[in-house]
Amino acid sequence: MNDYMTILKENGLKATFQRMHILEVIGMCGHKDIDEIYAEAIKTHPSISLATVYKNILIMTQSGVLVEVPLVGRKAKFEIKKDCHVHLVCSHCGDIQDEAIELVDADKMQKILSGKNFFYSHQEINIYGICDSCQKIKVS
Repeated sequence: MNDYMTILKENGLKATFQRMHILEVIGMCGHKDIDEIYAEAIKTHPSISLATVYKNILIMTQSGVLVEVPLVGRKAKFEIKKDCHVHLVCSHCGDIQDEAIELVDADKMQKILSGKNFFYSHQEINIYGICDSCQKIKVS
């Protein structure tokens, strides 16, 4: 289990019940859009508003607790920040799987960008294709 209270405090945020619950929802599934987060959150906390979810997602993204995963043709999803990894995105069902590979290591990327007056900090890469489950459905 993740220690969401510590994650929030280490990023300079108060551990409110709304933030804790949003992190629990995302932690259960890994990647969720705001509507999915809200739908899960109101099951346990019916008084939580969509505006509260939006506000807290924005604050936690700006503070580095969450990362927005932009998706072509779909709503962005959010995940709890982790080490560099690649997202394998199914173009059919929209499922996202994390793959712990870094396509270009940090030192090499900084060397590539050094002449561009741009400081490299991290990479977020989505690779699109068809997941195993959708491949099986198409074959059947």
